[in-house]
Amino acid sequence: MVIRSAPRRAAAVLGALLAGLLLVLAGCATGGGTKGSSPGPPRSTATAVADAPSPSGVPQWAQGMPVVPVGALPSQARDTLRLIDAGGPFRYPQDGTVFGNRERLLPRQPRGYYHEYTVPTPGSPDRGARRLVTGQTHETYYTDDHYRTFKAVLR
Repeated sequence: MVIRSAPRRAAAVLGALLAGLLLVLAGCATGGGTKGSSPGPPRSTATAVADAPSPSGVPQWAQGMPVVPVGALPSQARDTLRLIDAGGPFRYPQDGTVFGNRERLLPRQPRGYYHEYTVPTPGSPDRGARRLVTGQTHETYYTDDHYRTFKAVLR
């Protein structure tokens, strides 16, 4: 009897494994996995909802903040955005470093979520006060007063 039950048990285990595999594959095929169809960091359903424009045309992540269309930014900020999108090269060694959000003016996220980039200021002897800050899901913020205020950049 032990000999006959072993094949049944093996078949039951194999059936359970196949059913589990089908569930995983079905979840990935319907977008239930963590990878999106576009390149870039994994995006959750919550992120997709946050990126969706509200009836006012402003993404959820920018709600309650002043907003600025990318075309209204200074030309140096638009140049910096192009460098960010291209992955560099950047003029300053601080560009691309983690922005800690110590001012807590941006939505709270885990450390390492935000990165900052210098927006050159013509005539300034140093990096100046202008920065772009990007989040892992590609949201972008602009400050021209060294983190005292931010505007959400609509790209």
